[in-house]
Amino acid sequence: MTETRADNVTWLTQEAYDRLKSELDHLSGPGRIEIAAKIEAAREEGDLRENGGYHAAKEEQGKIEGRILQLQSILENARVGEAPRTEGVVGPGMTVTVAFQGDDEEVTFLLASREESGAPIDVYSPKSPLGAAINGKKVGEKASYSLPNGRSMTVEILDATPYQGA
Repeated sequence: MTETRADNVTWLTQEAYDRLKSELDHLSGPGRIEIAAKIEAAREEGDLRENGGYHAAKEEQGKIEGRILQLQSILENARVGEAPRTEGVVGPGMTVTVAFQGDDEEVTFLLASREESGAPIDVYSPKSPLGAAINGKKVGEKASYSLPNGRSMTVEILDATPYQGA
């Protein structure tokens, strides 16, 4: 069985999707109204060049608008439910155990969107350097990726099983 994994697809649980949709609804509705009121109140204080409250409110507005765009992008590209998974093949929605070359320690994590917060184990994004390097690899295979300092790190995939939740 072959899986296709679109780079722009974000697999989300129904719970994560609902949480993000609720945040978007709040920010694009009441959130925008609240920040507009703050800006208007600060504007009424007078000279805008020396008005710290006005500038702080405009900065907050920029952050809200940025988050709205981010949420819209995530939700537009979201697939709700279970990611297509094959036992023993690393992909989104899999619990992965790797061993770092030169280190006896094993690390287990969930390969999923960072928006899947709340998982009882660490979550690594498929778009992170490690996630991108191991995505599509099979148990027993090795993968290398670049560290921020420019060095290369090699990991061996020890296990890849569908995430079962808490």
